[in-house]
Amino acid sequence: MWKKTIWIALGIILLGAGAAISQSVEPIRYDTPIVRIKDVARVQGVRDNQIYGLGLVVGLQGTGDGSGSRANVQMIANMLENFGISVSPGDLRMRNIAAVMVTADLPTSLRVGDRIDVTVSSIGDARSLQGGFLLQTPLQAANGQVFAVAQGPVSLGGSAGRSGSGSQGSHATVGVVPGGAIVERELEYRSLAADGTVSMVLLDPDFTTAQRLVEVVNAVYGANAARARDQSTVEIEVPVGYLGNVVAFIAELEELPIRPDTNARVVVNERTGTVVMGSQVRISPVMVSHGGLKVQVGQGENMAAFGGDGRLFGEAMGPGQTYGTTTLLGGMPSVQDLVDALNAVGATPRDIIAILQAVKAAGALFGELIII
Repeated sequence: MWKKTIWIALGIILLGAGAAISQSVEPIRYDTPIVRIKDVARVQGVRDNQIYGLGLVVGLQGTGDGSGSRANVQMIANMLENFGISVSPGDLRMRNIAAVMVTADLPTSLRVGDRIDVTVSSIGDARSLQGGFLLQTPLQAANGQVFAVAQGPVSLGGSAGRSGSGSQGSHATVGVVPGGAIVERELEYRSLAADGTVSMVLLDPDFTTAQRLVEVVNAVYGANAARARDQSTVEIEVPVGYLGNVVAFIAELEELPIRPDTNARVVVNERTGTVVMGSQVRISPVMVSHGGLKVQVGQGENMAAFGGDGRLFGEAMGPGQTYGTTTLLGGMPSVQDLVDALNAVGATPRDIIAILQAVKAAGALFGELIII
């Protein structure tokens, strides 16, 4: 009997402790800006489609493909054949023409007759497409159907051919034909809210953001108007008054305010030495020693760091102060505090990147470290 009493008592104590913990824990809030729903989500089904085609750029000043580019030579021979001119590919020697791949993105909102920009990229040994003219090129989708036809002068940008100290030269074998493609076939029409619901897809899937989107929509259109299907998709019922005007409902929906949540993340570019971090990233107590640089992250006003000869020093130093090549950080600082401390002791961008990688490997960096 007494054993049961003890277990019951322990159960009551644990339940009480659990209730106390649940009441004392507060969610950590950061200064995330409030944005519109349309800035963090898109309507499912509204998307772009990729189209492409193989074409010829003519009118080049000796900067086109050489005789070794068989694609160019064969395409020219085929084109002449269509005009009733028979010529052997081996007899063609033209440096004023280049074979190119033409690509574009076709939105679902475009209709027959609308124009879109196309990108022209050389597939041969052409040196430059500057001054060239793209001949009529059919653009097809992955299913083989032609959706647009492109033609027009190729533009390389204002800095084409220049690479001085004051300007950066553009890539001479890739250009753009602004408004060069005319839509000839519309994408398959999909009725919005055909089943009475609209699905919003988060651009950056996140469970917290999805739940906040549900709460915002339910606060405006009713308690059960929205539900999160997963971390990226939120299904919203179209109100009865908007069934005949779904566009107006989506327009109102996209303007609703929301506070998105983001993962704690540090992005490092090794090539340029650039470090980009969010305010959510925190670092736990850790001692960093990289060459002659030392940074200690800890708690309390009296922290000690190891010197180069193994002795302890800095007991009188407070958090955030610098002594020689050693910096002490108190509390649970952010990555920004650590980077500032490393800059204070003379660390180079390469040193900072190496130290961040080591801190992450030690499990002291609470966030995602992305190296590009």
